[in-house]
Amino acid sequence: MAWDFAQIHQGVHQDIEGVHDLQALEAFRIKYLGKKGLVSDIFDSLPRLSPEEKPLVGKQVNELRNLLTQLINAKKDEVQQTKKSASSPFFDVTLPGIGWPVGHRHILSQAIDEICGLFEKLGFAVMEGPEIESEENNFEGLNIPADHPSRDGFDTFYLDVADPGDKTKKLLLRSHTSPGQVRIMKAHKPPLAVIIPGKVYRPDAVDASHSFMFHQIEGLLVADDVKFFHLKGLLTTFCQRFFGPDIQMRFRPHFFPFTEPSAEVDISWKHGKKEWLEIMGCGMVHPAVFKAVGYPEGKYTGLAFGLGVERIAMLRYGIQDIRVFFENDQRFLKQF
Repeated sequence: MAWDFAQIHQGVHQDIEGVHDLQALEAFRIKYLGKKGLVSDIFDSLPRLSPEEKPLVGKQVNELRNLLTQLINAKKDEVQQTKKSASSPFFDVTLPGIGWPVGHRHILSQAIDEICGLFEKLGFAVMEGPEIESEENNFEGLNIPADHPSRDGFDTFYLDVADPGDKTKKLLLRSHTSPGQVRIMKAHKPPLAVIIPGKVYRPDAVDASHSFMFHQIEGLLVADDVKFFHLKGLLTTFCQRFFGPDIQMRFRPHFFPFTEPSAEVDISWKHGKKEWLEIMGCGMVHPAVFKAVGYPEGKYTGLAFGLGVERIAMLRYGIQDIRVFFENDQRFLKQF
């Protein structure tokens, strides 16, 4: 039996040109490469051919099978690509892009950055301390006696972990940023001018003006001859730069175990009826604190102050409830 392979090739190319989907491609494959297809018929005819015809027909049928395989694979890729392009939406590259909303720093982070930035311009370095502290740094190093109310479990979060330095005492979540003063003075000699921001923890009932976690910023300046008027001038400069030049201030005598003398700072910047609002505590570093950190008696003097970031932000922006800082309400956060 003779096979006209030239005519077969012509028919193959004509048939493949008419294939435009996978269903038609499968019909094409069955027609030529199926069990009852043309290629199988040619192979079945080989035993009936003369010895001279067998090698010629065998070579040509193998070439035909390879050609069909290549054509089927190429057409399959073409059909799938056409289908994918047809299902894709039209894209106009000349249209303006769609911008994703960009977030920004939380209002408290902004306040911390601004406050620290103001003090950096006044020569202070920003340093941080750990949130888990020892009783020595949180209380004893700050001249806070053992019977002070702040050391009670109702005012401090104690951990069920022993202090590695004193197994008779427990570690705690710092109740103020003042332990940073102790750590820094133990590690460095004067002159010192540092600002210490961070979270602090107290077991307060949460309401409009209290939270069990809030932020403080501690300031410390130690040198050979620091006076109270340095403290007053420093804080006055800060308040004028943060709240505006029209701010009015007053220093009221107060008591803190780690400063002597001590004061609280009030501000008022409302027109009309004057309203004083307390914003921070401050004072001259107590000699007992210098003794606890190993400084020579009478050699240095220093000033210290501490302010609550939430309170400062609430006063500045007229916020009435501290809880809104932590509720992640986008309607509130987007205002700042």
